[in-house]
Amino acid sequence: MELRPYQREAIDSIYSYFQEAHGNPLIVMPTGTGKSMVIAGFLREALTTWPDTRVIVLTHVRELIQQNFNAMLRAWPEAPAGIYSAGLGRRDIDAQIVFGGIQSIYKRAYDVQRCDLVLIDEAHLLGKGDTGMYRTFLRALKSMNPMLKVIGLTATPYRLDQGLLTEGDDAIFTDVAYTVSILRMIEEGYLVPLTPKQTHTQIDVSSVHSRGGEFIASELEDAVDLEGVTNGAADELVAAGADRGSWLVFCSGLRHAEHVRDAVRARGISCEMVTGETPTPERDRVLRQFKEGKIRCLTNMNVLTTGFDAPGVDMIGMLRPTKSQSLYVQMLGRGTRIAEGKEDCLVLDFAGNTYRLGTVDDIDKRVRAPGEGGGEMPCKTCPDCQTIVAISVMLCPTCHYEFPPPEMKLTATADTSVLLTTQIKDVWVKISDVVYTKYDRPGKTPSLLVEYFAGPKRHREWVCLEHKGFPRSKAEAWWRMRAGPDAGIPASVDGALPLAPTLRKPVAIAVKPNGKYTDITGYKWE
Repeated sequence: MELRPYQREAIDSIYSYFQEAHGNPLIVMPTGTGKSMVIAGFLREALTTWPDTRVIVLTHVRELIQQNFNAMLRAWPEAPAGIYSAGLGRRDIDAQIVFGGIQSIYKRAYDVQRCDLVLIDEAHLLGKGDTGMYRTFLRALKSMNPMLKVIGLTATPYRLDQGLLTEGDDAIFTDVAYTVSILRMIEEGYLVPLTPKQTHTQIDVSSVHSRGGEFIASELEDAVDLEGVTNGAADELVAAGADRGSWLVFCSGLRHAEHVRDAVRARGISCEMVTGETPTPERDRVLRQFKEGKIRCLTNMNVLTTGFDAPGVDMIGMLRPTKSQSLYVQMLGRGTRIAEGKEDCLVLDFAGNTYRLGTVDDIDKRVRAPGEGGGEMPCKTCPDCQTIVAISVMLCPTCHYEFPPPEMKLTATADTSVLLTTQIKDVWVKISDVVYTKYDRPGKTPSLLVEYFAGPKRHREWVCLEHKGFPRSKAEAWWRMRAGPDAGIPASVDGALPLAPTLRKPVAIAVKPNGKYTDITGYKWE
């Protein structure tokens, strides 16, 4: 089994975390980057080292259960693994590694008996408070084994009703052990970029009320499922999708999904629909034909946001307005997988989600607590090609239209308002000097403060050599880049300072505004 570098990093972060901490960590990886391979690689190593370990891998979607199980067998054909899922017709409760559907297994904890480790895929689906199937199951397992370890995997470490999954007195997960950004995955070629386009047809949700931080479903469908909106959207989908092979459309209700399907069909495009009410055999047939390219367009309502793997999707139509960052990221994630001949995924945002929620790769920095107000993100639209960009962008990344200069200075916070910050050009600055000092505040773990001087300006970054888990792993990678791949890593800032003058120095760095400060996003070496 060949792991990608970031998958290896994710597995190593689990070991590092449990060497230093005793909580329940999260592994955060964008959709399409192979969480199932991380699960398989980690479990093969763990059971080789600790052969008596009993493991349950939980999720809620039967396709994802099968996908994770298959990945395990590809990585380890002799794996002592089984499936417990009513939807898949298997109940291998005695297997050493059980890939289970939470709906089927949550009442069977005492049949499972001893369990040492639980991995939860799509961990953002755990409910708030001490209720729900996951919590019931985990509570029963922990009563039999108080040393039970729980690891979550997700692309979106937040929920609409509770903010970040690691926050709150009743949070199951305590820390993020590892995270890799969608931006890095696109830059390294593991995902394709998203290209957002402004649509002429826009959904008006001004009359739709909210409950629990999200639009009320019944009111939303009434506001969206209008003949004029549906026909306008269908016209734009057909026009924009002329050179696109696989279209996925997110709708706001069952009737709405049906009406959009019919409107697309009426324009000569093969189109089907799947919803929660679609019979399983019919759903399996439709999804199979869609992935095979026999069906060009697929409308859906609330069923293809997680656990759906169709790499060929190269156009997404968002006819589902939402206030949920998690749902928004999950919808867009269906289009970022790589496929032969696919360069990007076109996003037609009829729902205004881009202006409502902003950039998909920086969205975790803007997750708000329940009840906090929002407001539109400062975006603008290219007048030539209708690509949505940040208000600070001066050159359209799609057609290279040059925006006129602003009349006033823009704030740095405007840089987080497009689907991807790849649409914002990094600024490269030459470095005249690098200074290393100890950053030590009362009650805080010390870090190595690195200051890059570029003329009268300076840019800072903090290297967390004395921290635990992922920050330490990141610091180790930073040090090796400058000292060499085989160099020893100092255990403390005090140990690093005498060695710092010998480190390789960049001749230039790429910086990007972030509030009052700048983020360092790249280095150039002599």
